[in-house]
Amino acid sequence: MKDTSPRTDPYVAYSQRLEARRAEASRLSRLDRNIGNTRLTTVLAGAGMGWVASKPGLLAVWWLALPVIIFVGLIFFHERIRQASRLVERGVTFYQRGIARLEDRWSGQGEPGNEFLDSEHPYAQDLDLFGRGSLFELLCAARTRGGEHTLAQWLQTPAAPEELRARQEAVEELCSKLDLREQLALRGEEMRAGVHPEQLVRWAEAPVPLDLGRERVIAAALVSFMVATLVGWVGFGLTPLFFLAALGIEGLFAFRLRTQVHHVITDVASANRDLRLLAEVLACFEAEHFICPRLVALRAALATKGVPPSQQIERLGRLINLLESRNNQLFIPIAALLLWTTQIALAIEAWRRMSGPAVARWLTAIGELEALGSLAGYAYEHPADPFPEIAEEGPWFEGEGLGHPLIPDARCVRNAVQLGGSVRVLIVSGSNMSGKSTLLRVVGINVVLAMAGAPVRARRLRISPLVLGATVRIQDSLQAGSSHFYAEITRLRVLMDLARGPQPLLFLLDEIFHGTNSHDRQIGAEAIVRGFIKRGAIGLVTTHDLALARMAESLAPHAANVCFEDHLENGQLVFDYRMRPGVVRKSNALALMRAVGLEV
Repeated sequence: MKDTSPRTDPYVAYSQRLEARRAEASRLSRLDRNIGNTRLTTVLAGAGMGWVASKPGLLAVWWLALPVIIFVGLIFFHERIRQASRLVERGVTFYQRGIARLEDRWSGQGEPGNEFLDSEHPYAQDLDLFGRGSLFELLCAARTRGGEHTLAQWLQTPAAPEELRARQEAVEELCSKLDLREQLALRGEEMRAGVHPEQLVRWAEAPVPLDLGRERVIAAALVSFMVATLVGWVGFGLTPLFFLAALGIEGLFAFRLRTQVHHVITDVASANRDLRLLAEVLACFEAEHFICPRLVALRAALATKGVPPSQQIERLGRLINLLESRNNQLFIPIAALLLWTTQIALAIEAWRRMSGPAVARWLTAIGELEALGSLAGYAYEHPADPFPEIAEEGPWFEGEGLGHPLIPDARCVRNAVQLGGSVRVLIVSGSNMSGKSTLLRVVGINVVLAMAGAPVRARRLRISPLVLGATVRIQDSLQAGSSHFYAEITRLRVLMDLARGPQPLLFLLDEIFHGTNSHDRQIGAEAIVRGFIKRGAIGLVTTHDLALARMAESLAPHAANVCFEDHLENGQLVFDYRMRPGVVRKSNALALMRAVGLEV
């Protein structure tokens, strides 16, 4: 169900919220200073009262408890204020980055995702998916590693039509939930720094080394027997031998389980810190009401036996608090009698057996929610960008007003591209810098957005399920000992294998075979493109070699020529970046050479 309510202008909303967060940060900063001064005053007052109390008859000693109580209370209150201040400061950063994106100042301020860049991927490097100023940096609002990984995976792996429609609905609903997206970003920052997902999952899913049912029954029975013998001895004159026997049996039982209990206590300490941070993020999700099936199912999948994860984690926290009470010197003898440490360790293992398998599911759900939230943030900040229509039949790509999301809108020249039906390939001719390579990137990056479930930079886009492959940024490698030409034909082999797969391929070939001679280039290029057409692929091929433009004639009706033109003006090449039908008819290269003083 799509949200049809009018959206607030993102710049206005961000500016208003930024101003509110700054005002709150200023208020909390003043309060922080005042509490610090009050703590110092309390210390000084307590010292003065101590001096007065040292004089006989002036002040009762018990009055010294008053400044101590006040000081301890101020410590707890001060920590809460500082925690609130940290969250508000993150809110300031959240909206500052949002405004920077709206003003096209975002490059270098976000997460580049360099660790996800794979040079062997068929299009990630060609289309600037990762790195400084990349699509990932523009989109990513995730604050956890799981969220970043999920978003990166979506950008690199086209989804099925049903999955795309489900993501689109979820993104549309999350688009209006700015408060939720802000809270996920604020709470996720703590989780990013404090949670170690792999270690947490290993702890949660490790085999339980104890027979919990038997051991818990034995422990309860031993404690009951010990209490009964103690009552019998103290209250009814029973011989103490029974009580001592009960203590001995308890000791043997605890000694037998000491190794396992030690491991439980040691491992749960770090896991509890991670889970508390995880609970804060999950609580944001649990508090929301959702309509679209994907988000409803995502939240429902978090519960274990109907209990939401934040409550399950809170229960573990209570067990750990009970465990820590054994360190109280007054409670130590009682804890020993009650097998306190052993019983709490068994209860923790019982919690892990029931809820541990859900921890990986919780982390996955947060990652997916953050990835959807990242796409929703992009949709919110670009209300003119529509969701693509997913066509059942293909291959098909029909875009109107196509632009590049990484190019500021004021400088973005939009074009229309249609592939499918009779025309499977567009041969794009034009001079260097005329816009040929940019056109390939425009088509490719909009396919990436569409196949990830995001809005696209277009007035309209109709697209069928496609896999993508490109040779826009092929590079030689001194380390691998491979030339540019070898790297290109190796990538083309990968694309040809993709074309044989179950989904049609959309290929983007930039200046195909420009690293070899004209004769081999013409024969090889036509054979490659013909092979792609034979396998049901669609795509674009750019060239500044006009001889290759004749390829469209031999491939007719499946190929057509389009071009980008330029003209010389006051010794400078001028481009309008408008795609036109046909082959470019003029070249200004020689005139430009002469304009810069070359004798040609």
